[in-house]
Formats: sequence, C-alpha cells, structure tokens
Amino acid sequence: MGTHGRPSCEFDADKLIVRFDFTIRAHVREITPLVERVVEMVKGFGCARGKEFEVELSLHEALVNAVVHGSRSDPGKDVQVSVACDESRGILIVVRDSGPGFSPDQIPSPILAQNIFSTHGRGIYLINQLMDEVSYERGGTEIRMRKGAVKSE
Repeated sequence: MGTHGRPSCEFDADKLIVRFDFTIRAHVREITPLVERVVEMVKGFGCARGKEFEVELSLHEALVNAVVHGSRSDPGKDVQVSVACDESRGILIVVRDSGPGFSPDQIPSPILAQNIFSTHGRGIYLINQLMDEVSYERGGTEIRMRKGAVKSE
C-alpha cells in the first residue's frame, strides 16, 4: 500500500516521469472530468503515445465499476486513482473503491450467446482486451491496469 493508504504503483522510481494520485466522490458525474484530466496528462507526457483511446476507455470503465458497483453510487464514499508514467513501462493506473469486492472469474463473458444482447457487463471484458496487463487486488476492490510504452523507432 502506498503512502497514506493510497494504492501503490510499482514502477522504477529512477525512470518515473510522473505520478498523480486522485480521489473522487463515488458519483457518476465525477468520472468524466477525471478521465479527461488523466488523458490530457497521458498525452502531455507521452506515456502511451498512440494508445490514449485504450487508456481512456479502460479508465472510464474501471471508474464506472468502482463508483456504481463497488461504492453503490454513494457520494459519501471515495474512489482512489493512482496514475504513474514511466519511460520504459508506459502507464500504470490503479483504481480502488471501498466496496465489498468481487471475483472477476464470476463475471459472465459478454461474448457468450446468452449475454450478447445484455445492456451491461462489458467493462471488465473491454479493459482486459484493451490493456496489456490487468490484475485485481485487495479482494477485488482494486484494479491495476498497464499499457506499455510504445517503442520509438
């Protein structure tokens, strides 16, 4: 765990370009402004050049899950986000909520025939498809997503 209970981001401190920690209230109106702020940071520092869309959509889906499912849209609860950018590993995003957690293995696949027309349940699938590494920690209350640095030629 990071300083003051914030999620930790395991990147090489010598290669770290930037790290930001954010806390938002668990309300859907808080999501878009934070996503826009993080995407501007990603673009500005070149953390995942050419992969900003994948980062944006994955962060948005992770925040929706944390706010709606983890925190039950209770604005009295907080959602924590840590973003680290490093020149060789790309961007690491950690989203943590204070909810009961979940097991990603228990989430039905949205690409199975019986789930194709469902109006929800695609966020975890999209994150896993778009990001290079995804893991769930702290009993499913924390998601860690990494998008690798784009190699320059």
